[in-house]
Amino acid sequence: MALTPRRDPAWAFQAYRPEATVNAKGEKIEDLFGANVFTLERMRERLPKAVYKQLLATIRSGEAVDHTIGDAVAIAMRDWAVDHGATHYTHWFQPLTGLTAEKHDSFITPTVDGRALQEFSGKDLIKGEPDASSLPSGGLRTTFEARGYTAWDPTSPAFIVENPNGTVLCIPTAFCAYTGEALDKKTPLMRSMEALSRQARRALALFGADAGVQRVTTTVGSEQEYFLIPRGFYQARPDLLACGRTLVGAAPAKGQELEDHYFGQIPDRVLAFMLEAELELYKLGVPVSTRHNEVAPAQYEIAPIFEDANVANDHQQLVMIVLQRLAPKHGLEVLLHEKPFNGVNGSGKHNNWSMSTDTGVNLLDPGESPGQNMQFMFFCTAVIRAVYRYGGLLRTSVASAGNDHRLGANEAPPAIMSVFLGEQLHEIYRKIEQQPAAQGAAADAGLMGLGVNVLPPLPKDTGDRNRTSPFAFTGNKFEFRAMGSNQSIAGPNVILNTIVAESIDHMAGELEKRTTGGESLEDALRAVIREVMRDEGAENVLFEGDNYSAEWEQEAAKRGLDNLRDTVESQENLLSDRHTELFEGYGVLSSRELASRFEIYTEQYVKTINIEAETLARLARTQLLPAALKHQQQLAETVRASEQAGGSASGARRQLDRISALVDGLDQALGELVKVNDHESPEKILDHARYMRDTVIPAMHAVREQCDAIERVLPDELYPMPTYTDMLLTR
Repeated sequence: MALTPRRDPAWAFQAYRPEATVNAKGEKIEDLFGANVFTLERMRERLPKAVYKQLLATIRSGEAVDHTIGDAVAIAMRDWAVDHGATHYTHWFQPLTGLTAEKHDSFITPTVDGRALQEFSGKDLIKGEPDASSLPSGGLRTTFEARGYTAWDPTSPAFIVENPNGTVLCIPTAFCAYTGEALDKKTPLMRSMEALSRQARRALALFGADAGVQRVTTTVGSEQEYFLIPRGFYQARPDLLACGRTLVGAAPAKGQELEDHYFGQIPDRVLAFMLEAELELYKLGVPVSTRHNEVAPAQYEIAPIFEDANVANDHQQLVMIVLQRLAPKHGLEVLLHEKPFNGVNGSGKHNNWSMSTDTGVNLLDPGESPGQNMQFMFFCTAVIRAVYRYGGLLRTSVASAGNDHRLGANEAPPAIMSVFLGEQLHEIYRKIEQQPAAQGAAADAGLMGLGVNVLPPLPKDTGDRNRTSPFAFTGNKFEFRAMGSNQSIAGPNVILNTIVAESIDHMAGELEKRTTGGESLEDALRAVIREVMRDEGAENVLFEGDNYSAEWEQEAAKRGLDNLRDTVESQENLLSDRHTELFEGYGVLSSRELASRFEIYTEQYVKTINIEAETLARLARTQLLPAALKHQQQLAETVRASEQAGGSASGARRQLDRISALVDGLDQALGELVKVNDHESPEKILDHARYMRDTVIPAMHAVREQCDAIERVLPDELYPMPTYTDMLLTR
């Protein structure tokens, strides 16, 4: 078979053999797990007992780190890393790009006599100054104000990253400006966790359930969806290289219509990659537990077990890093864009969220006694109220140019934030709202202890799942399904923690007023739930039906729920006085820090659209248009030759007319795209974002429409890039 520009990558893929083979059969996971992590066990082995005790109190109870233990921890950490071949260390942090960042420093320090020593002090461990002046700051500092600090996060364990040529010690850190303002994703996440812990402990005291509880943490398990395609195809697509998604591409004859990929047999090459990635993640202490085929062809998922949100956030970054690093060894490329292929399932990152005490109690786990169920109903109601009051803010937390292509289609939730409880739990709320206080009722008269005597025992699974709901209760947690696949989980969890902390604060205050006034806890809780659900209107956010339906969109509008359809509308919502007061009031983000996020994320939207427009124009002008002109020329010669020979050329002429119209249409659409994208930037970033949405994106759609139509009529040997069929269906 002759190699063409399109077939060449396919040939290379078929002939490819992995660089190395990992045999998972001989590995015991329990021995492998955490092998490259400075775990509590290794700390206990290497640290003085008093130092270990102080560090453990910081990790488990959130106590302030004692800087006097820095040298002892640094020496133990360095010796452990050196034993594993490390020559360098880095303060590993998460700037506002949503990715990770690192600057490597050597352990080696020269001596005056020409030798070298391996040194790593407590000062080196606790604080770094990586400069990082070119990372986004959103106005918190200018480029010439370069000083930035990294600060050791002892709650997230250090780890080593192995490379064939060496090993690096990675120390998770926060990143802040010279002023102390947060320049990263981690710092606000840790602040929000502290805010929620304070309010949750206050509420637990009302229920008499705070005995021994020193801390309440939010726990997260975030499922990761991704596409895997042959690496040769990826490298032959300029749009995938530059933008992470296909900017052109006609739908294949076979997509996901037969639903035959979902949970199907995993292809051998893909399974080999998954096995190696999982082994690497196990060594890094990442508790991945699930792998399977997803809905779209060439789409897959990996999911971990629950962890504290801070550690889960770090581990989620490691999942993305390991997947992207190892795929090329198997001749594959990982695509983490939310919508890399038009017309098939997009990729999300379902964020399973709950609250747990440091004594092991899941606060969103329905209990078996009235007291436990009162506590559960309190915290569940707080979450519902939070989503009702701040649904727009939750939507903003998942807004991006990439996620705009996904929300509302192919199993992705819509832009309207609603809560699915399941039929049984929803019915419990209806009963509480409708039934008056049961005067003199015994505390154990009904299962919920809330004067509702007719309800059956509440199991962990209170009903079927609703895959269209953006925020669904799934037994002992809420699943926030709107996150994009390449997104850091930190931002949405900052929002979620903060808004739930505010709701717990409000409801605990109301309970305190009522119980101080003489009401029983049971009567007070029933009244507070009724006030929240009925009087405040939180019941409006509950929806058990099809979130994709037009009827729900109309109903949501009647209920007054936000419908922020795209990133621009979401960003407009961010800087309200109400939101600023929320974040400042709970010490999560100052007004300057919040404004910086607005600037950065809006600017990222503008730059993303600009890059896509430039890439599309160049791709269409230099590859698709020449291919179409070549086909036009061939048809013209065919028509000429047929007519000169006295034969009929009607069929060829119709084909010529069709491709000529498409060439003219593409040339015209390209001219318009280049014109509108080559514009003077509005002074305000939000105005610029509106322009990109309202003018540049429609021009891109017009170009794509012509390109995709050309693909459908172009001879196979002339199409210059791998098609959707090639990329999605090649195994």
